[in-house]
Amino acid sequence: MTKYCMEVENTTPIKRGQEYEVSVDKLAFGGKGIAKLNGYVIFVENAIPGQKVKVRITRKRQGFAEARVLEILENSKDSVQPKCFHFGECGGCRFQNLAYNVQLEQKRLQVIESIQHIGGIPDPRVFETIASPDKYFYRNKMEFSFGRNRWVTKLEIDDDSIMKPKDFALGMHVRGRYDKILDIDECYLQSELCVDILNRVKAFVLETEMPIYSTIDHIGFWRHLVIREGKSTGQMLVNFVTTSQGKCDDFIQSLVKILVTEFPEITTIVQNITDRKAEVALGEREIVLHGSGVINEKIGENFYQISANSFFQTNTSGAGLLYSKITEFADFSGNEIVYDLYAGAGSISLYISNKVKEVIGFEIVADAVKDANKNSDLNKISNCSFIAGDLKDTLEIDVAQKIGLPDILIIDPPRPGLHEDVVEMVVKLSPQKIVYVSCNPTTFARDLKLICESGYKLIKVQPVDMFPMTPHIELVSLIEKN
Repeated sequence: MTKYCMEVENTTPIKRGQEYEVSVDKLAFGGKGIAKLNGYVIFVENAIPGQKVKVRITRKRQGFAEARVLEILENSKDSVQPKCFHFGECGGCRFQNLAYNVQLEQKRLQVIESIQHIGGIPDPRVFETIASPDKYFYRNKMEFSFGRNRWVTKLEIDDDSIMKPKDFALGMHVRGRYDKILDIDECYLQSELCVDILNRVKAFVLETEMPIYSTIDHIGFWRHLVIREGKSTGQMLVNFVTTSQGKCDDFIQSLVKILVTEFPEITTIVQNITDRKAEVALGEREIVLHGSGVINEKIGENFYQISANSFFQTNTSGAGLLYSKITEFADFSGNEIVYDLYAGAGSISLYISNKVKEVIGFEIVADAVKDANKNSDLNKISNCSFIAGDLKDTLEIDVAQKIGLPDILIIDPPRPGLHEDVVEMVVKLSPQKIVYVSCNPTTFARDLKLICESGYKLIKVQPVDMFPMTPHIELVSLIEKN
């Protein structure tokens, strides 16, 4: 956040606990509103541009302060009525109260400011944000968490007739509270059918009193419910993430029968088992309880086989736009060797395969590599191969020389971006073009700075809104060798 504060002089002696009236000008990356009080920058939780709000300072740091809204004094002309009654308490759709065209422009500004302040590029060429084809119900995957510490909602405080157990919840983490789970009754991110499945699983677990896992004592069975759906195929995968504790096989089998009977749309059900303490919805081993254990999805002309733990773009219709823009920026001639770093289940590799000589994908998750190879076979594609392992081991220059040095690199890393060692390897490979895809403008800008300091230049950036109603933004960039 300090990148926004270097531009101003701090002239107001702001103190923690004090109350002020401020006007919100824009949004910071992450979704907080930005206000200025006599030149002092204040980040305001749950505020949108155009609002005048009364705030209380919750935290003061050198160069900036953070605050929460006490009262909206004047609403923004761009404010809209949120659809979901969980809005404001859930960690999901934080921008449901902001007009969609304004969301798009604010996200573009965040990309520009990240590149300017972190990447050190004063005037980047950043196009207007491409809108998602679907603004609601666009996600093909949702991870819901079980918890023993349920968040008591504002609605319950106002209406004591609502009766829910306080020691059980299945839903989303409350924003900023990793110890509290908001019990979800409706959701506008995934399909309505997924919410029906969620509620049926919730009812079953409550009836059977199967123990809920807790990160406090590390005891319990249920950890997560993950639902994936093929938006273009109608196929659906339900994934129970549990521990190995207790004898719950009979209960699981009963639940499988109920779900398959009541929801014939479900094509496969799996159980991922993990006793790791980390709160990650990944299993150390998997049991297929119904169906094949995978579903198919389609982007462009290709079908993709997706397992429970494979990475796949969560917005299927948006992914088509994203991949089209990757292809446009790369401007393939047809003779290139392309490296696809962080290849996942091979979705980008296969999408571009008919436009290049060869694609070599690199991916650390073994299950995803298996899916990528199966996807190649499924689509009868012969010029894609995939290498499993950590990039620090698989991207060494001597290995690259054996398989063929890349003409173009496509990089689509997770949110933390690239390790410095990977940036160094990328530069050593010396591709003529790098198409860097990112879901985090700040880590992208950090990596961009290092790449550009090593003989490359940023040509252009295209934001693509893969996550409507949330603070997140995806971007495609073209970086070329000087």
